[in-house]
Amino acid sequence: MPSTGFTPNWSQEGFSHQSVRQVVRATKGGDVIRIRLSNAYGTSPLNITGATIARTAQGAAVEKGSVRRLTFDGRGSAEVPAHGELRSDATGLRLKRLESVTVTLYLAGTTGPATFHSQGWADTYRAGGDHRSDTAARAYTSRTQSWYYLSGVEVGASQGEASAQGAGGPTGHDGIVVFGDSLTDGFGSTPRTNRRYSDALAELTGRPVVNAGIGGNLVLNDSAWFGERATARFRRDVLDQPGISTVVILQGVNDIGFSEAATRPDPPATYKPAPTVSSRELIAAYRELIHAAHTRGLEAVGATLLPFKGSDHWGPHAARVSNEVNDWIRHAGEFDAYVDFDKALAAPSNPDRLDPAYADEDALHPNDTGYRVMAGAVARALGH
Repeated sequence: MPSTGFTPNWSQEGFSHQSVRQVVRATKGGDVIRIRLSNAYGTSPLNITGATIARTAQGAAVEKGSVRRLTFDGRGSAEVPAHGELRSDATGLRLKRLESVTVTLYLAGTTGPATFHSQGWADTYRAGGDHRSDTAARAYTSRTQSWYYLSGVEVGASQGEASAQGAGGPTGHDGIVVFGDSLTDGFGSTPRTNRRYSDALAELTGRPVVNAGIGGNLVLNDSAWFGERATARFRRDVLDQPGISTVVILQGVNDIGFSEAATRPDPPATYKPAPTVSSRELIAAYRELIHAAHTRGLEAVGATLLPFKGSDHWGPHAARVSNEVNDWIRHAGEFDAYVDFDKALAAPSNPDRLDPAYADEDALHPNDTGYRVMAGAVARALGH
């Protein structure tokens, strides 16, 4: 939802007579592609004057000869209703697995505050005027690391490529959604390098991976900064994704950590709401997510909370609840499988802390190496 965010972004001001160019990496290949646009937090319809998609070259530049005009129900322009979503028509564009693709939106009118994903860890570029078909980068003179309106890129196969769901549909049902907070979103990874644990998981398994992490997100409470609670967004971000067979759930450290941070001098203004949360409440929410996944025939994989001593989330209550939650994930047998991030990333001499080799400086998030270790642990839990 529109906010100032951790780094400068354009969500509150929105756009007017501007082109917005966004780069994402596809975790599956194919020859048919479409996009999804979201106006979930818009208070008025969003008018898309035009849109293109192309293979990424470098930065804001795209590969010559690869620019494709996107249509929506056969038209070049579209309106996304307030609080709604829109899916483009499928268009032909051959894309290799793990290749980056660039989506450009031209917004001729004034949008108002923009629905966005704050921490994309990839550059998004802005140009004045209509530059949706440019292959060069020179018009794109400003950038942020957030994504705007773009909620998904779907890569599939044409009928001639034996798609399981016909033209434009995902090939097969082997996709994985990784669902969680900033640990899934990739905080602490190197920007512009695709080193989140979801990226490494796609590389290790060869399966399509959808990252449904939102930095700061809570399991039990909505947040003006960090979006809808996990139990509320699970349908949109997991159940409604095409071609999915497995969901990996890693979430809860913010629910138990915000209240600890609130007791410190000058706590972050964004750590709200910050009620004291019990393991019983979190376990009830996990059961709700497991049931929802099973209702759709999905495999639900639980992930233990990572060590976080030394971070602003740590304290006596958070430590106790974290241990109780992790014990339940390991021993209750209610998830179809579990991955033990707690043990995989713990410091050998102090298991309540992240191993320094795997830790970002805040003692809460992994670094690039730590995210790679997480991906390896998930791959093994899934039998790869």
